[in-house]
Amino acid sequence: MKKSILTLLVAVFPFWGFSQDVTIAKRFINSLSAEQKATIVQDFNADTRDDFHFLPWSSFERQGLPLKELSTNQKALVHQLLQSSLSASGYQQTTEIIALEKVLAASSGDPVYRDPERYYVSIYGNPAQDDVWMWTFAGHHISLHFTTVADSVSYTPRFFGSNPGRISEGERKGFSPLVNEEDLGLQLINMLNKEQRKKAIFNEKAYNDIVSYNKPTAEKLAPEGILVGNLTNPQKKLLMDLIYEYASTIPAEQAMNRMSSIRNEEMDELLFAWAGATTLGKAHYYRIQGKTFLIEFDNSQNNANHIHSVWRDFDGDFGRDLLKEHYANHKHSH
Repeated sequence: MKKSILTLLVAVFPFWGFSQDVTIAKRFINSLSAEQKATIVQDFNADTRDDFHFLPWSSFERQGLPLKELSTNQKALVHQLLQSSLSASGYQQTTEIIALEKVLAASSGDPVYRDPERYYVSIYGNPAQDDVWMWTFAGHHISLHFTTVADSVSYTPRFFGSNPGRISEGERKGFSPLVNEEDLGLQLINMLNKEQRKKAIFNEKAYNDIVSYNKPTAEKLAPEGILVGNLTNPQKKLLMDLIYEYASTIPAEQAMNRMSSIRNEEMDELLFAWAGATTLGKAHYYRIQGKTFLIEFDNSQNNANHIHSVWRDFDGDFGRDLLKEHYANHKHSH
């Protein structure tokens, strides 16, 4: 399974994260022309800061500029920024999803609509001067938001999708950037006994998309599914392995901290809910909902070969909880 070397990564790269992000972000901003900077760099409190989507570029207007309008050096800096903001596996997933645009361009015959250079970068705030700033990387099936508040970073909302869900022919037949997220979910639902499945499966038909969609603020969904307390120890371990597939897209130290927080503070409230078929190739949906977060996975479109997945934090998307605490402390100190 991927990401099994987490402990080693923490030992080797214990401080890989926001400090490096700031340095690279400054270099990127300094590389921009005045015209580019006016489009990419916005005020931190701009109304568009919590806008996001995962549709192709021409279906939803993104902030900032696409890779297509950046120089070779600027594109390299964007990739460096992605590498420092994500884990190795998170960066790999990002580049694999972008590469699928070429597959779609070949199958659809429309390289303009399916353009791997139409992923947009934008920055809110001034990382050179401010301890509060955010940068985003967004396009078809990718929506990443990194909000830095002093010495902390929010990584949500975080959306990854895959079309095709799995490549059906050719040299890369069976490939998917989200293979573990799908396979572990299917493994878990099929590991449940008859009584457990009655609790876990709340609808025989899968949703056609993730329920939270692109709402600026994630709301708690109905408490459907099976509580972690009704799972056996092997089933609980598999559920945590599944959650980790999502958490481990961010730098190792942050992923470890988040997993520890989930284990210690909200295990008893975790719900695993399933809708649709329980076999690969037929439409299915699952979600994992805790006290602070929501994970959704859907594979229903295009004959169940088109994946959408997301991690949302109820209070923490776009760094809202970090900002609230930061401004409260700042007000108190003055």
